[in-house]
Amino acid sequence: TGFDSDNSSGDFSEANHKVPEMLDLDPHQSNRTGKHNGETEIQENGIKRHRTSLPAPMFSRSDFSVWSILKKCIGLELSKITMPIVFNEPLSFLQRITEYMEHIYLINKACSHADPLERMQAVAAFAVSAVASQWERTGKPFNPLLGETYELTREDLGFRFISEQVSHHPPISAFYSEGLNKDFIFHGSIYPKLKFWGKSIEAEPRGTITLELLKHNEAYTWTNPTCCVHNVIIGKLWLEQYGLVEIVNHSTGDKCVLNFKPCGLFGKELHRVEGYIQDKHRKKLCVIYGKWTECLWCTDPTTYETYKKSEKRGGEQKKKSVSEEDIKSENDEADDMPEVQDTVQFIPGSKLLWRINCRPPNSSQMYNFTSFAVSLNELEKGMEAILAPTDCRLRPDIRNMENGNMDVASKEKERLEEKQRAARKERAKDEVEWHTRWFHQGTNPYTGTPDWLYSGGYFDRNFSDCPDIY
Repeated sequence: TGFDSDNSSGDFSEANHKVPEMLDLDPHQSNRTGKHNGETEIQENGIKRHRTSLPAPMFSRSDFSVWSILKKCIGLELSKITMPIVFNEPLSFLQRITEYMEHIYLINKACSHADPLERMQAVAAFAVSAVASQWERTGKPFNPLLGETYELTREDLGFRFISEQVSHHPPISAFYSEGLNKDFIFHGSIYPKLKFWGKSIEAEPRGTITLELLKHNEAYTWTNPTCCVHNVIIGKLWLEQYGLVEIVNHSTGDKCVLNFKPCGLFGKELHRVEGYIQDKHRKKLCVIYGKWTECLWCTDPTTYETYKKSEKRGGEQKKKSVSEEDIKSENDEADDMPEVQDTVQFIPGSKLLWRINCRPPNSSQMYNFTSFAVSLNELEKGMEAILAPTDCRLRPDIRNMENGNMDVASKEKERLEEKQRAARKERAKDEVEWHTRWFHQGTNPYTGTPDWLYSGGYFDRNFSDCPDIY
C-alpha cells in the first residue's frame, strides 16, 4: 500500500538502469490454455478458463536495496516517497483489494446457513482469508491514480466488483461488490496509514469493511489487521499481520474478536490467529484458532479450555500436521480443500472453517501470486471495448511491467505521475474541485462513521464523462 507518489524523491529510474537477471519460467507451466494475453479458452461446461501464468516472469530484486532509497527520505512522509518500479508487482492496489473475493465461497456458505452462529463463523473465516493472499507478497502494488477504476465480473463465482480511487492525498480506495444472485453486498473504503520504523514498514488499516447478507437481513462490519514488512534495510523481506479484528453482527449483536498475534521474540506466535464468538450477552459461543497463512478451525469453549489445561500440565498432546484424512473426518466438505500440510496444533473435535488455496507451482516466479491474482490483469479479447477508460487493465506502466518491459514501464509510470501532477495544478489554477465518478462520501449506515458509498450506475456502461488519466 503505496510508497509511490507524484512527489518524487531521488533520481532513481529503471530507464537508466538495466536489470541484469531474469528468472526463467518453466515452459510447461505457462498458460495451459495455449492462449496468449487477450484470448481466453472456453471449457466444455461453458465457463471461461482464466490464464494460469503471467506473460513474463518477475525480475530479480537481488541487485536492489530498499534502504538505498529510504535513507534519502528520512523525515519525509512515506506516502510521498517514490520507489523504483522493480519493487512493485504488476497489479494496482485496486486489483489487490479485489483479492478479497478469492474465497467468496465463504460468503455463499454464510448465506446458506440458517444458524446465526454458523453464519458468523463463515464471515470470520472470510475476513481472515482476505489477508491470506498477502503471504510472501513483498512486492508492493502500484498506487492507483486519482479516478482510476477496476471492475471484475466472475459469473463462475457469482459476483461482480467495482472499485475507484476516490482520493490521492490521502490515498483512499473505495469498493463495492454484489452477488449475481442478489444474495449479498460487500463494500468499504481503505486508506492505510504508513509508518517507517527503521527496519520495518507498517501499514495501519483505516476504513470500514461491510458485508450484508440480504436473505438474512444481516450486516457485519470490521477493520483489517495491521500489516508489517520486515527487513527493509538488510535481509530477506517478510510480512506479518497483527492486531485485534472485531466483527460485529449489527442485527443479532453477536461479535467475533480475532487476535492476529505478533510473531514474538522467537517467532513462536508467527501467523497465529486466536479468538472467539460471543453473543450480545457476552457469552462465548465458540473459540476460533489457526493461522492466517494456512487454515482456521473452531471448537466449543469447554473443549478448548480443557485442551489448553492439559497442555500446561505436560499432557501427551503434540503438535502435528493435519492430513487430508483428518480433515475429511472433521468436515464433510473437505473435498473442496487443497492438499496443504498444516502446522497448526489441531484440537480433536474441531471444525474446519477455511483452508488456504494452493498456489501455482511457478508462483515464486510470478510475485507469489495466487491463481486468482494471476488472472486479475488479464485483458481478454473484446474487453477493451467495454471497459471504462480508467480501468487498471488499460494502465500502460502495469501492462508493460507484466510483459517484462521494465524500462518502458518505468518511463510510463513517470509520465502518468507527471500527468497527474499537471492535472492537479490545472484544477487548482482554475479553482475546480475533483469529483468522484462512482462513489460519494457519506455515513456507514451501521457504524455511523464516515464512509465512501457506491453511487450506482457503473454497469450501465455510460463512460462518456470519465477522466483521461492514462
